[in-house]
Amino acid sequence: MRIDGSCHCGNITFTAEVDPADVFICHCTDCQSLSGSAYRVVVLAPSETFQMNGEPKSYIKTAESGRARIQTFCPDCGSPFYSCDPGEGPKVYGIRLGTVRQRDQLKPRSQYWCQSAQNWTTNLRELPQFESEA
Repeated sequence: MRIDGSCHCGNITFTAEVDPADVFICHCTDCQSLSGSAYRVVVLAPSETFQMNGEPKSYIKTAESGRARIQTFCPDCGSPFYSCDPGEGPKVYGIRLGTVRQRDQLKPRSQYWCQSAQNWTTNLRELPQFESEA
């Protein structure tokens, strides 16, 4: 599936080819902090299909597990774009679903780091729902 997206301010855009089966939720504490939310939703894209217009900022974050990951974001609005392994060679980009225009078509298929999940995320349907801001 071909996807495209941008940061919140629109200064950086991207396109990629993804498999809709490669969408997941991550509950790790790094994803909670980096997303400013209870979890992050990610879709995977191989480097050969990923193209970005603009220059994101990046840094390397070493997780509790010891795994180093490059984290990228818009230098103007701060929208997170993707993470990937550092170093040379082909990469798999973990694109942040909130920046993808077709995000309504990409349903998560699995969840990881569930031991870090906030207990209230297990059944959001119990909460009152409104069509727009109350």
